[in-house]
Amino acid sequence: MSRARQPPLVTGISPKEGAAWTKVTIRGENLGTGPADLIGLSICGHNCLLTAEWMSASKIVCRVGPAKDDKGEIIVTTKSGGLGTSTVSFKLLRPERIGILDQSAVWVDEMNYYDMRTDRNKGISPLSLRPSNPLGIDVDKGKIPQKDMELTFPGMSGDFTSENFSATWYLIDNHAGSSFEHLKMAASNLKKQATKKNEGSLAYVKGGLSTFFEAQDALAAIHQKLESDGTERVEGSMTQRLENILNKASDTADTLFQEVLGRKDKADSTRNALNVLQRFKFLFNLPLNIERNIQKGDYDVVINDYEKAKSLFGNTEVPVFKKVYAEVETRIRALRSLLLEKLLETPSTLHDQKRYIRYLSDLHAPGDPAWQCIYAQHKWILQLMQNCRDEFISGQRVGVGALDPEGDTRPSALGRLSHTASLKRGGSLRTPRPSMCRFETPQQVQFVEKLSDVVIGQLPNFWKLWISYVNGSLFSETGEKSGQVEKSKKNARQRQNDFKKMIEELTNRLVKLVRGALLPSTLSQGELNCYGGWENKTELIGAWLTQIIHIVRGCHEALSALEIPNDLLQVLQDLLLDLRVQCLIVTLLHTAEDVKRLAEKEDWVVDNEGITSLPSQFEQCMIQMLQSLKEPLDTKPGEINVLQLDQVQDQASELSVSIMKVFIHCLEQLSTKKDGDMNSSHNISVDLSSPDRFTSIQEGFSPTSEQRLLIILSNCQYLERRTFLNLAHYFEKHGLTGTEKITRVSVDAVRELDRNLFEAYIERRADPIAGSLEPGIYAGYFDWRDCQTPSGVRNYLKEALVNIITVHAEVFTVSKDLVPRVLSKIVESVADEMCRLMQCVSSFSKNGALQARLELCALRDAIATYLNAESNASFKLALDALPQLHNGADKKLLEEQLNKFKSSMQLQLTCFQASSVQPVKR
Repeated sequence: MSRARQPPLVTGISPKEGAAWTKVTIRGENLGTGPADLIGLSICGHNCLLTAEWMSASKIVCRVGPAKDDKGEIIVTTKSGGLGTSTVSFKLLRPERIGILDQSAVWVDEMNYYDMRTDRNKGISPLSLRPSNPLGIDVDKGKIPQKDMELTFPGMSGDFTSENFSATWYLIDNHAGSSFEHLKMAASNLKKQATKKNEGSLAYVKGGLSTFFEAQDALAAIHQKLESDGTERVEGSMTQRLENILNKASDTADTLFQEVLGRKDKADSTRNALNVLQRFKFLFNLPLNIERNIQKGDYDVVINDYEKAKSLFGNTEVPVFKKVYAEVETRIRALRSLLLEKLLETPSTLHDQKRYIRYLSDLHAPGDPAWQCIYAQHKWILQLMQNCRDEFISGQRVGVGALDPEGDTRPSALGRLSHTASLKRGGSLRTPRPSMCRFETPQQVQFVEKLSDVVIGQLPNFWKLWISYVNGSLFSETGEKSGQVEKSKKNARQRQNDFKKMIEELTNRLVKLVRGALLPSTLSQGELNCYGGWENKTELIGAWLTQIIHIVRGCHEALSALEIPNDLLQVLQDLLLDLRVQCLIVTLLHTAEDVKRLAEKEDWVVDNEGITSLPSQFEQCMIQMLQSLKEPLDTKPGEINVLQLDQVQDQASELSVSIMKVFIHCLEQLSTKKDGDMNSSHNISVDLSSPDRFTSIQEGFSPTSEQRLLIILSNCQYLERRTFLNLAHYFEKHGLTGTEKITRVSVDAVRELDRNLFEAYIERRADPIAGSLEPGIYAGYFDWRDCQTPSGVRNYLKEALVNIITVHAEVFTVSKDLVPRVLSKIVESVADEMCRLMQCVSSFSKNGALQARLELCALRDAIATYLNAESNASFKLALDALPQLHNGADKKLLEEQLNKFKSSMQLQLTCFQASSVQPVKR
């Protein structure tokens, strides 16, 4: 068996109170399975089934009828569930009835004043109860703007009562969030409503059948009464009595209102006469009133009076009226000329321009005043821009704070762009520039700033005036009625190309003026005659060009915000590209000049690694250069990355390499600087026994040429090891390409300089030591073939070792890292010379051979730390050239003498120990 359905239960009604025929929404449970299942609905005891619209098992919509009870329950009855109950009630408000002749301070709605009888199911027209929700599902309003819907569905409407109804529009507007199941339910509801509509006429007749019967009964009774009285006009008959009553009522009404109607006719006649006199007075006083109102500037009053006079006396044939009206026309023609003159005056605000155009339109001025104004503004802006250039060229402008075209001082573009980036390089990198106050700003920067002010101040109003001309918003309601708007739109369509040429001319003039001041090479000779003339002005550095780029970008953004087409602003983009490239190149060139002057800043004070401040200054200079290029290299929307242009890439890479080479050349120049160029000549004082061996190195000392070579060698190693790698990282960070090439060329150049400087130092230090060996060996007519038994190492060798120790101290004072490299080369030179000298001896005596072996072994053991393959080979060849020792006594003697030498020279030879030359760990 199927389970019986629960009776309907009403749990809510909205609204909870209202007058008769208020539309309410009833909510609850088990309110029926469909429209056919709903068989009863009463509110406050009144049957509302006729207006009920079943929406779902939990929702019914209906209208409250004129019930007798002021408050009552809502009872729903269904076939499936029977008579229901209610947990809520509805309060029926009784509005005060207002008769059709009673006065009322508010509007009285008359649509629901018909009577619905409670004992009969009277039919109601379907249109009067048209549902606000035809689909019968919950409305979910979409968030799409109405304007967008009109653009998507042109000529259509989302109103289902409209002739141009669009179902898609209605669904998007009211059911954008409805699920597919709800839409299926809506389709089912539409089918049911269509079925009801087809049965509408017949249902209407069935529902009002009792009313038709009543009318039929009443008509039949009247007809029967008339037949009983007879159809002729018999005295005393019902027809005759009715006619007498109507005639008597008519006579009484005429008697009551005859006097009132007479007075009304007289008042109307008097009023008409006064109106005629008033019109005559208005016309005769109009010329004088026009003059007075023109003097006061009340042009609206003049236009209104003129329109009134034209409508009253424009076609008059009365001579006196024609004469006065002709004088009015003369005054109006003068007013048209005055307004046109004011319209074409410059400077003028956009508000005044629109006002004068509207006045001229209302006065039916000949021609097209709006276009005349646009043309005049175009010429005026061009002249302003050219005058700006001429003032700067002639030198009449000094400083920045000059007057603008309106005559008032305003914050300039440069002032708006202040506090952006410091234009000073930094204390140690270059000579500090003077304070860059506003009056020291270069003329070209002031010019571009002023030119930008002119464009940003005037072009937006010029563009807005054109937009108003296109959309017809320049005209008043009078102009709209007279067809001025349509005429304006038609003229605007015809002149679109002319206006486009005006904008192109303005932007081209702006770009050419800036190019003439900053990029003269990009203009032809003829254009230079008009826009150039800046040859005698100061050449701009990269920082000023960056400021100009900022100003031009601001100008481009301001014009783009007006929605000016991008193709009209492309010349500005091209100008920005050229300025950014120019800024990049100029900055690199000026950086090269700055780097060239770094040699003047060398103080020769070395740090714990043997490095002066020069490499750090160079690195800081390059970093500041890259930071100054951040804005020019930054790619804004619509701009091209300048570093992606092959030609710019190559040029920037070449200039970067040249900067590196300039610095390396500075180092080379410093290395060849003569001692006479120094302020004083004294050596570096070093306390080798102190942990802090640089305390005595003070600023202002003048190193020897050999010390300079060592310091620059140390700097070269630092450049290769750190500085170039750091700069490569910064180049990549800032987007510069060709980093590998720059680094490779720079490293090759610094290595070549290092090699040359190293060879020069070795030549200066090794040659004297090696050259002193031969004279020392043969001092006192020494002969290897005739000598005494060795008693120790001779002095020449000790002197050579002392000279090597001196070199060690000199190198060690500058840089520990250089000691092994330099000493190895010195030792190699000494070993090679000793090998040559030994090989040149024709023969050795026993004692001579023993003496030679003692000195070779002593030298080799003393400098063993710095022996390399070439040195070892030289010592081996030298020893091989000596006779071998076969006697044990000779070997013992050799060993004793070597130990004696090492003991006596222990303190001096300490510097050659490996532990003393390890670099300090930072």
